[in-house]
Amino acid sequence: MFGRFLELGIATPDIAASVQFYERLGFPQLITGDAWSHRYGVLSDGRIHLGLHERPMPSPALTFVLPQLASSQQRLRAAGFEPELAAFSDDSLHQLRLRDAAGHAVTLLEARTYSPAAPGAQAQSLCGYFSFLSLPQSDFEAAREFWERGGFVALGEEAAPFAHLPLTSDHLDLGFHQRRTFEAPLLVFECADVAASIARLHALGVSLSSQPVRGLGRERHALIEAPEGTALLLVQAIG
Repeated sequence: MFGRFLELGIATPDIAASVQFYERLGFPQLITGDAWSHRYGVLSDGRIHLGLHERPMPSPALTFVLPQLASSQQRLRAAGFEPELAAFSDDSLHQLRLRDAAGHAVTLLEARTYSPAAPGAQAQSLCGYFSFLSLPQSDFEAAREFWERGGFVALGEEAAPFAHLPLTSDHLDLGFHQRRTFEAPLLVFECADVAASIARLHALGVSLSSQPVRGLGRERHALIEAPEGTALLLVQAIG
């Protein structure tokens, strides 16, 4: 319904600082086009694509590419998706913006805004294996109904690495967590050895966040915060 996942759109007041931070973690830049008039860059580990936008916007915004977007409006509305924003001018990229039950932004674009990396050209970042994006949700049932209409499939609730409801799709896995667990979205990465990962981060001058993630022991996770506020959670891989 939403199309193919493109990026996690992130607003940043200082794109240079954000780019330097993610590059230090081992996320290489991809080649972007001229779709946007503002400063824009994309970094990726091959599994999660981070689109940095130096402009005010809902952030983070889960962004998908849906070709022939204008003609898809009727189908989306028939499925119960009422756009918060519909922009179809002749001189800019067509886009729609939706909101899920908790207000998280979903942006649909008519075309890609960057070139994908060559197959096999990217490796894991220092954060480890990207597992899923976890979104704080107060009403799991309403959130699941929205995302399943969008093409995701909800699985059974899981307790590790923290209590969450997982959802899967072809190109992005999601999770829902209660706001008491963590107030903001979490990019969750699995590490073979969290302690070793923390040591590498310290050596690079990357500080750990003091914000607690409820239900996780200090020795089994590390939380780092990007300059623009994105939370990256490193957890000990199971098994």
